[in-house]
Amino acid sequence: MGLFTYTLAGGGFILIGAWESLIASLQPQPTTKTTPSCHFPSPSSSSSSSSSITLIATSLFSLSFISNSLISLLSALDSKDDVGLVLQLEVIAIASLFFLYSAFGLLTHFTNSITLPSSILNLLCLFGFVEEFILFYLQKKDPSGIENHYFDLLLVPIGICVVSTVLELKTNTYRFSRLGRGIGLISQGSWFLQMGFSFYSSAMAHGCFLSEKSRGNFTVKCKGHPEYHRGRAIGTLQFNCHLAFLVVVVVGVYSVVCRKVGLGGESTLYRPLGAEMQQLDSHHGQFTLDSDDENENEMKEEGIVGEQKAVVVVPELVINGYGSH
Repeated sequence: MGLFTYTLAGGGFILIGAWESLIASLQPQPTTKTTPSCHFPSPSSSSSSSSSITLIATSLFSLSFISNSLISLLSALDSKDDVGLVLQLEVIAIASLFFLYSAFGLLTHFTNSITLPSSILNLLCLFGFVEEFILFYLQKKDPSGIENHYFDLLLVPIGICVVSTVLELKTNTYRFSRLGRGIGLISQGSWFLQMGFSFYSSAMAHGCFLSEKSRGNFTVKCKGHPEYHRGRAIGTLQFNCHLAFLVVVVVGVYSVVCRKVGLGGESTLYRPLGAEMQQLDSHHGQFTLDSDDENENEMKEEGIVGEQKAVVVVPELVINGYGSH
């Protein structure tokens, strides 16, 4: 496929995933079921311009995959490569699923002529990710090729997208599933970039070389057993570095977004404790922190004074030295 194709594919995944993560962090969790999204905002999203832009970008991205696979399909036919022919047919099927979702999403967004249930749209996304997972899981053209190890590591971000879509389909965790799917797409894109440089540039492991049967069917062979294990170890180290870098970037960007615009949802209802205390002071006046014993002593003293005031001594009336009887 070439370095340019891998770079274009990786950049597209990163842009869509980054936009999905940003939209998910800015929007609160909805209380009602809305039209779900695969790796782009739903047509019924509160940000209509964002959803339309992302849907259009996703449809163009899927069409670019289909066009590239058709070119590789012709190359496989010229080279009489049956394996490359089957591989490109699978890629076309996967890209077609995501193109159907984006097409139906655009029709729902701009017109009311075609409306599909949200479960059908989510299933289209789920089938696409599952088929992509199976494609890279079963792609063992040459057991001795180190590209198989790179494809196995790619199953991790694809699995994140599958789990996020299943969670959205079952539990309607719209915001968090969308954020997880965006992170999975970013990880896919960065790993596609890494595979392009590892397969088609001087960054390839020492002692290994690229062997192509057709445009879309290749393998990376190594001269001996030590070179093979070193190439696999380098791939694992590269993947760990990608994950660490992705975690640092996501945490940093998410903290900045939360600091600037807040988390949304129930967090926007928070009011400082000082404001609540000021309201209590304005309605109920000031209060003291006297102990209970002092309050009881004061109440007793007030009671004794009241009893003394209630006792009234009436002197006898004396008339001419005789008291009254």
